[in-house]
Amino acid sequence: MAASFLRSNRLFSTAALALGAGGTVLYSFTTNADMKADVDKATQAKIEAAYKKLQGSDKCKSLLKKHLTKDVVDKCKGKKTKLGATLYDCISSGVENLDAGVGVYAPDAEAYKTFAPLFDKIIEDYHGFPPNKKHPPTDMGDGKTKEFPPLDPEGKYIKSTRIRCGRSLQGYPFNPLLKQDDYLAMEGKVKAAFAGFDKELKGTYYPLDGMTKETQKKLIADHFLFKEGDRHLQAANACNFWPKGRGIFHNNDKTFLIWVNEEDHMRIISMQEGSDVGAVLDRLIRGVKGIESRVPFSRDDRLGWLTFCPTNLGSTVRASVHIKLPKMAAHKDFNKICEELNLQVRGIHGEHSESEGGVFDISNKARLGLSEYQAVKQMYDGVKKLIEMEKKMK
Repeated sequence: MAASFLRSNRLFSTAALALGAGGTVLYSFTTNADMKADVDKATQAKIEAAYKKLQGSDKCKSLLKKHLTKDVVDKCKGKKTKLGATLYDCISSGVENLDAGVGVYAPDAEAYKTFAPLFDKIIEDYHGFPPNKKHPPTDMGDGKTKEFPPLDPEGKYIKSTRIRCGRSLQGYPFNPLLKQDDYLAMEGKVKAAFAGFDKELKGTYYPLDGMTKETQKKLIADHFLFKEGDRHLQAANACNFWPKGRGIFHNNDKTFLIWVNEEDHMRIISMQEGSDVGAVLDRLIRGVKGIESRVPFSRDDRLGWLTFCPTNLGSTVRASVHIKLPKMAAHKDFNKICEELNLQVRGIHGEHSESEGGVFDISNKARLGLSEYQAVKQMYDGVKKLIEMEKKMK
């Protein structure tokens, strides 16, 4: 678990964040990376023990284990971000969950710089994005959604399509460093933005705090409700003050959904039955624009949109389909083929789940180093190829 001092009001209130024009609070990557070690010996000992635990596990295959070398430990174990996050706070989830695929989270934006010897290697391995590369400008695909007609017009393979993106509110750190008042303030800001939605996007916000059993059952039946209890997030100290400041918005048609303060400050999701990727993307674009016009998001020139997990940096876009490919799925090289197409394969219940009824959740793998439009295109082109291969197999 993250060190208890991360919840200290004193550390939070005295932390300095850079101010932009007009006094707007911005994330700053100015760090104390070159300062002398100011991490207590007990925490440094935990980091050393974590390193030994990871390296001593034959079952652990995470990117954390791969890149948390002794050299990285020695470079980072004595450093803190200005808000007080240590290396252990970044790696605690992967240390407690040895079956994790990645195993790291950033307690605040500055962690990506302070602990760059670790994060840069993981980011490069996962995204193919080296430290000297810069994320491209934002391109949601506005005006280009007609380039994505339905992938499976006859409905033989694709059950549904979903595109989501993550956003962090400008001026706030990530979950481990947020206070209860921060959660409530952020919830208030996004609720005000939701009230501005009209027509297709108009809907209802359901706060988790005080939610009735009837509403809970309804949201579970719709597969909308996220729950406390994800062990990876809990080990990353991301569930403080639950359920304060958390909630779910969805439009009346149940095709546009927003998670508030689950893993990221916001997860904005567009979805519908079938394979019309263009229609799903168009709705997402309108929703993101509607919120951004009222609530500014946090973005970094090099890493793009800032998020809690490094796998979601950059465009933050995960475009996916629920698809049934019985012949391809039985192929011994199915996962390898998907990887070569820059696709990620999951079970239909999300990360860390298995396929159900032969249906897989297949998405673009990369988020960083390519625009939002390019991320959607990566999924679209890859899934199109899989369907072609499925049709050709006897």
